Parts: sequence; structure tokens; C-alpha cells
Amino acid sequence: MNIREFDFDLPPELIAQQPVQQRASSRLLYLDSPHNHRRDLQFLDLPDYLRSGDVAVFNDTRVIKARLFGKKDSGGKIEVLVERVLDDHHVQAAIRASHAPKPESRLVLDGEIPVTVINRQNAFYTLRFDHRQTVYELLERFGHLPLPPYITRSASEADEARYQTVYAKNVGAVAAPTAGLHFDETILNRLRTKGVIIAYVTLHVGAGTFQPVRVEKITDHTMHSELFHIPQQTVDVIEQAKTTGGRVLAVGTTSLRALEASAARHNGQLVADFGETDIFITPGYRFHVAERLLTNFHLPRSTLIMLVSAFGGMETIRNAYQHAIDRRYRFFSYGDAMLIEKQP
Repeated sequence: MNIREFDFDLPPELIAQQPVQQRASSRLLYLDSPHNHRRDLQFLDLPDYLRSGDVAVFNDTRVIKARLFGKKDSGGKIEVLVERVLDDHHVQAAIRASHAPKPESRLVLDGEIPVTVINRQNAFYTLRFDHRQTVYELLERFGHLPLPPYITRSASEADEARYQTVYAKNVGAVAAPTAGLHFDETILNRLRTKGVIIAYVTLHVGAGTFQPVRVEKITDHTMHSELFHIPQQTVDVIEQAKTTGGRVLAVGTTSLRALEASAARHNGQLVADFGETDIFITPGYRFHVAERLLTNFHLPRSTLIMLVSAFGGMETIRNAYQHAIDRRYRFFSYGDAMLIEKQP
């Protein structure tokens, strides 16, 4: 398949630069893929589309303050974006600088954090933080929230709450699982009252989620790798739901990728699992776990629009995106949502 099949023209003013005032006051496009039917809703309508015994699977990763600023020994300015914390004093990170720093060179971040460049592999450096405090302590103290590159403003204090789900727990992501940003405690309680089972997985979203695919043939693309965890409790409630007619809703592409990563590693069977995944889901993929997907609207030419095209059908998703553009839906991380029924 060619990358051009996943391109579309998006008016820049539809890229949401700010969240809506209340989390659950965004819009929701319902897409019944099997019947090629669409319906314009409000996100507050979501509980009406679930029933007792269904399972909603959320990604409980927590975004870290992964962006740091500083200088090289030479005095040149640099920006560091932590991709992954390796241990208390080592990270994997991208560095923006006029000249790439060399191994064994020294950096000083935010005026107080001495850092040694260990090595570089492809786009990422391994850095050692030479400080008595741990990396997580330093990031919390000095770091800045890494808003996506298409949000053309600096992160504010308000973003520290709004670019985080209300159920965020396990630290390690550098980007939010954005479908979950629409949920507040009122919506979650409405789901529980209705008999919907809330379950969690963890997938630490990496910065690679924003990278466009730069090859013509999508089979030539190398997928970024992310850490994931499927708890046994989540496996148990999904298995129980499957036996009683309940449906599985993956809240976000990251939840769906985590579920499918486990199933793909175990012959289609969901099991408790922990590890790395670089699963690349494109049209033609056979899904094993979820019947429904709640997701935001994604970047053109991205792996995420390929994933939703695999789930809902290429032509169906293409038409739905054009409908969303025509109806002035808000796109990307702080934008509106879509509830997709899996194509047959």
C-alpha cells in the first residue's frame, strides 16, 4: 500500500490548540462501520452506546515532564526530549541542537543538571544524569510538559492537568493517550452505574506516535517500540465478558495496540503480558480482542490513521474524516472523538 492512500487535506484552523472547557463537552462522531452509518453526537452520549457487561479498556500511563532545555560545553543551546527513562540516572532521548553532541561530551540542563552523552543510536541518545536526585525527581522539578508539535504554543500550568487523563497512574509516557482525555469522574461513574466494567492496560506512549511515515510503501516503515503491560485482572474480565455477550471497547489506539500486542505474541489469545511492542497495524490486519474503538482524529500519513483504517475500513474512515472536516470537528490531541464499530 502507498502512503498517499492515507493522506488528506486538513484546514489548519481545525487543529485544536486548546482543550474544551470541560473534558466531556467535546463532540463524538459515531461510526457504524458494518452498516456504513454515521451519527453526530456529543461525548456525553457515550454511555448510551454501552450496556451492562461491556468492558471499557483504558490506558493508565502517566505523562512525564519530558522536555528540558540547556547548553553544551561549547555554549550552544540544546533541547532534550526524554523518550524513555532507563533507570534512576539514564535516559533515552532526542536532542535538538545546531550541531549534534558527540559521545562523552557534557551538557548542563536547566542550569543545574550535569549530563554526559553516552552514545547515539539512530535518532536517540543515551544520556547519564550525573546528579544525586533520580531522573524522575529531576524531571518533576525542572521538566516541561511535552505538548505535541502541532500545538503551536508553550505548555501552560493548565496543560499539566488537562494533558493527563484523570485515571493516569503509571509514569512513563511522553505523550498522552488522548482518547482518555475526554473522560471525567462523572462519565466514569455513569459507565460503572450502567454495569460497564472498567479495566486498565499500560502502554507508555513514545514521541514516535507523532512521526509521519516517510516512505512510499508502508511496508518499508520501521515502527517505534513502546513498553506495555497487560494485567491478569484485565485478561480475566475480558474473558468473562466474551462468554456472556459483552463487548470490548478499547479507549484509544494505545489501549488497542497493547491488547493486540499481547494477542499477536500468543497466537491470537489475550494473556497477561509485559514487554516491548513495535506492532504495526495496517489494513488487512485481523483484530483479536476489541469490537469497538474510541479514538481522536489523527494526523495524515501517520501510523494511527492506518490503524483506524484497519479497524473501520479504509473507505469508511476516509469518508468519516471528510465528514468530520465538513462538520468542523476539532482534530488531534485536544480535539473531538470518534466511536468506531469494527468492520466485519
